Amino acid sequence: MSLLGSKLVGVTKLKKVPLARRDKRVTSDEPRPLGVLDSSLADLMLDRCTPETISFAQVQRLSPAALAYLGDAVYELHVRRCYLFPPRRLENYHQQVVAQVRAESQARHLRSLQPYLTSHEQALLKRGRNAVSTRHKRVDPEIYQQATSLETLIGYLYLTDSTRLLELFSHLEFETP
Repeated sequence: MSLLGSKLVGVTKLKKVPLARRDKRVTSDEPRPLGVLDSSLADLMLDRCTPETISFAQVQRLSPAALAYLGDAVYELHVRRCYLFPPRRLENYHQQVVAQVRAESQARHLRSLQPYLTSHEQALLKRGRNAVSTRHKRVDPEIYQQATSLETLIGYLYLTDSTRLLELFSHLEFETP
């Protein structure tokens, strides 16, 4: 591409290119149907930051604290997305999200998910709960352990089974303003 006088040479008009989706094809200027938004967590391609795929053995070697670290971020992203509509002021978004990502709310969500968890997921919760070693002044230690357990499970499922993670997320009920 070069400039000739005041004209740009070598520039062609860009065509609309459909965005590749797992189950649907949506063009870039069409609004997405809600069904596509619902599966966006499963379609997140955040694994681009690592050149190789993560093996099951590598996930098993991660500490519960590392899984909780990841799970905390995934959980907060999910909560933020849930409160994004209808549009509000940023301060309102922040207040609603903070209320849901607090340890007390996470512990409540964990209790609501208990009937849906498999024995393997229950074992992961115990692993996450037992990994908590610090004491927090603001929160009862049992509540903090439950919140960390939930984050550990979310981090694990994010790496191993995003479909199952979305299924569990669908059982969560968030408070409405």
